Amino acid sequence: MNGRWRAHRASRHHSHERHFVTTQHKVSFPSGDATLTGTLFLPDSKDPAPGIVVAGTWTSVKELMADRYAEQLADRGYAALSFDFAGFGESSGKPREVENPALKVDDIRHAVTFLASQPSIDANRLGALGICAAAMYMAGNAARDPRIGSLALIAPWLHDAAICELAYGGADAVAEKIQIAKQARAHFDETGEIDYVPVVSATDARAAMPYAIDFYLNPARGGIPAWPNRFALMAWEGWLSYDSIALAPQITQPTLLVHSEDAAIPDGARRFHAGLAGRKDILWTQGSQFDFYDQEPQVTLAADTAAAHFGRTLR
Repeated sequence: MNGRWRAHRASRHHSHERHFVTTQHKVSFPSGDATLTGTLFLPDSKDPAPGIVVAGTWTSVKELMADRYAEQLADRGYAALSFDFAGFGESSGKPREVENPALKVDDIRHAVTFLASQPSIDANRLGALGICAAAMYMAGNAARDPRIGSLALIAPWLHDAAICELAYGGADAVAEKIQIAKQARAHFDETGEIDYVPVVSATDARAAMPYAIDFYLNPARGGIPAWPNRFALMAWEGWLSYDSIALAPQITQPTLLVHSEDAAIPDGARRFHAGLAGRKDILWTQGSQFDFYDQEPQVTLAADTAAAHFGRTLR
């Protein structure tokens, strides 16, 4: 049964009563030539728990929002793994801080392999939760990984070429960024030096997001030492050419989207949802994109809704 519903006032949704004592375990596992570092959140359960792999926004480290959602899922009875992608945070891998969608999808596949190998986890009940850009990467993995039985996408950033043109100022602006990326890649290949700009800046027009975004700039939120606020210019080509909307017809797993008309590119969520091949649900609620990263009631609503979705679909 497919569904679509709207929460007119997110505050009407009551917080989930948490019944599980949880523990956190620092873990590491291989992904290609890199060793990825993550946090495994486990509920105090006698039986193997269903396992969920969790990841967050582009350029992010696990501490920004993946840890938060993983812990929320563990509170609700799920084993949840958050991790740093290769070249980010505590994980090894070079070059550093280069957003590469294809490599991130591979990292997710290796994270699923690690999760499935844990004796405390039911390898027959595995799901994936992606926040913002990780929605694209979780979708990319789910399209080819039958071990993933269910998918939840929170404030999903889901784009294709048409949406990138709308989001980045038109076809000419996108072409210019791709050309900049090619030049930066050639410079890296020749010298080993990476051309970085800020991910977020209120003053640097070259920044990937040249806006005063409080979540990323506020040390009490996402502006933490673990996140270096660096964007590699050579990453623009891979980012702008990644087509997540085309993945939807390849995804047969039950899929939930939680989004807001006031969050990022809702049209991408609508088009992705329309194209999904399997059972699909979408919850439209309230809040900005960044509210879903660390604010209430958005985080609890999203976690409750995702946990209920996994409970229905990971049987």
